Amino acid sequence: QVLLVESGGGFVQAGGSLRLSCVASGRTFSTTTMGWFRQATGKEREFVAAIRWSAGSTYYADSVKGRFTISRDNAENTVYLRMNSLKPEDTAVYYCTADTSFNIATMYHVDEWPYWGQGTQVTVSS
Repeated sequence: QVLLVESGGGFVQAGGSLRLSCVASGRTFSTTTMGWFRQATGKEREFVAAIRWSAGSTYYADSVKGRFTISRDNAENTVYLRMNSLKPEDTAVYYCTADTSFNIATMYHVDEWPYWGQGTQVTVSS
């Protein structure tokens, strides 16, 4: 079992920045990939970004490419999501997620990821 705890959400004006953190505990040695999804009210949960734990390769949704940066601290078992130039449409609950495998074809799908955090709210005002 891998436990994930997010922090760093909040309220920010459009154009502002936030950094989300996610600390992993438990069987973290089995984790190969970590990521972030988000879910806005009334919408499906969608992929935001992912990072391969050992190689550091990163992947982004087109909607956040160039504005968001995912990174990790292996020693602290922590993954970050730096969000710049935030827009009102970025408003959502952001979820940290982890997987014990990597599949570039399926990582964009919610069902691919077995471990989830409780989520942290990000609200961007116009």
